[in-house]
Amino acid sequence: MKTFTSLTLYAAVAAGFAILPSAVSAQTTMAYPEKCKSAGMKMDMSKMDMSGGTPMGEMTDYQKASMDGMKGMHMNMMQGIMKKDADVSFVCGMIAHHMGAISMSEVELKYGDNEEAKQMAQKVIEAQKKEIEEMSKWVDKEVK
Repeated sequence: MKTFTSLTLYAAVAAGFAILPSAVSAQTTMAYPEKCKSAGMKMDMSKMDMSGGTPMGEMTDYQKASMDGMKGMHMNMMQGIMKKDADVSFVCGMIAHHMGAISMSEVELKYGDNEEAKQMAQKVIEAQKKEIEEMSKWVDKEVK
C-alpha cells in the first residue's frame, strides 16, 4: 500500500511538470517520440523517491535497476497522457508503458536465474519493440 501511495503521489506531482529524458535502457535503443512530449512540463526525476520507503542503499542491484526503469516509464507516460487529444494520449502513454515493460524485461535477463522467466522476458522485449515501432509510426503520421 505504501508503494501504491508513493506512486500515486508521484503521478500527481509529475502531471504538473515536464519530464526529462530517461536513462532507461529501452530508450537508448528506442527513443520516446518528440511529438509525445508535452511542452511546458518540467520535472527533475533525480529528486523523486520511488523506493516506497526503502532506503536506496538497502536495495539490491536488481531493485535499483527496476526502480530506474520505473522512473523512466513514469516520466514519459506522464508526458504522453498530458496530450489534449485522447487518441494521442493513449498511444503516447502506451509507448512509454511498453518501454517500461522492455526495461523490466532487460533487468530480468541481466539478474534473473530462472530460464522460463528469462524466456518470457525475451518474448516481451520482442513483442513490445514491434508494437512501439508501430505506435511511433502512427504518432509520426497523425500528430501535428
